[in-house]
Amino acid sequence: MNDKIIKLNNKSDKPDNIVEKNNKLIDECIELQDTLPPFMRDYFIYLKGSVAVTSRLAYLNDIHFFCDYLIQTKELTNAQKISEITLEEFNNINARDVNMFLGDYCGRYYRDNGEHRVLYENNNRALARKKSSIATLFKFLYRNEQLKENITDAFNPIKLPKPQPDAIKRLEIDEVARMLDSVETGEGLTDREKIYWEKTKYRDKAILALFVTYGLRLNELRELNISSFNFSRGEFMIYRKRGKEVLMPINHTCEKVVKDYISNERPNSELLAEEYKDALFLSIQNKRMTAKAIRTLVKKYTSICMFTTRDKGYSPHKLRATAATSLIQNGFSIYDVQNLLDHDNVTTTQLYAAHKKNVKRDIVNNFEWLDDE
Repeated sequence: MNDKIIKLNNKSDKPDNIVEKNNKLIDECIELQDTLPPFMRDYFIYLKGSVAVTSRLAYLNDIHFFCDYLIQTKELTNAQKISEITLEEFNNINARDVNMFLGDYCGRYYRDNGEHRVLYENNNRALARKKSSIATLFKFLYRNEQLKENITDAFNPIKLPKPQPDAIKRLEIDEVARMLDSVETGEGLTDREKIYWEKTKYRDKAILALFVTYGLRLNELRELNISSFNFSRGEFMIYRKRGKEVLMPINHTCEKVVKDYISNERPNSELLAEEYKDALFLSIQNKRMTAKAIRTLVKKYTSICMFTTRDKGYSPHKLRATAATSLIQNGFSIYDVQNLLDHDNVTTTQLYAAHKKNVKRDIVNNFEWLDDE
């Protein structure tokens, strides 16, 4: 085993933390590939060149799960380990076998984790993703002339619930104002929470303001660096899914809260470990904040502004929905909002636009030309 510390030789224009994060995902993909049957090697190369690394990892996890099912059931393979499953055995798998896996097994199954027997459940959205991953594999192996026939056309459809605009959870404008007031004054926090708030209030306010202004994804915010910001040019860089680099203009509010945090609360970079010197949002332990810590922070302040318990608070994704609906209600077009939030499809943005119809109805209902007789 090689215990040498890996040193990054970053010759790209991306910051080290983005390159390191991407390489960790690639390493996870390689580890998973090593556990899968060798006849899938061409498929691994196909995935590497055709999808984002996060999607690649998700596909490999789903395929590993399917292969593990083949081992567990012992009906479709004689292999003792996943890597021993043969191409011949895969050729004997038919659509009914896959439909049984998706429809009968995946929805509800048990696994032993050493101490307990754990019950797992998958909803239709998760099942549809697994179906997509498996179908991609079988289609590729057929096109690659490794399988005799394409069985994917006979996979059973999985009905997904149609997204309902009214079911979108987001904060109202007055709740956003209350949330930002809470992080500024400490109102609504417990005595224990106030101890930490005294040390992190500038940081927390900057995080919440960026979320509700730009609708950033959690990892987009988490990976921000001090060097991401060019205040003299009034812009900052974010790194989106699929490696996209996007320059964002920074408004006065967000510039102020980020500068306040850097000036008043964030430790001087010279006092930090090398890997965290450029990280913008730091934990009390002076490390880049974890995704879990950011979720907890958002849940806390959203629960306060909605007058509910901490466990009923919202996730960062709900603040993304808040940004979208707020922008549309303030008159911005769905195409402008689609561009800002990086939605692949404008139909996603249209879900948030549906709320604007209610605003129009309120205006018309309160603007009558004729009195009731």
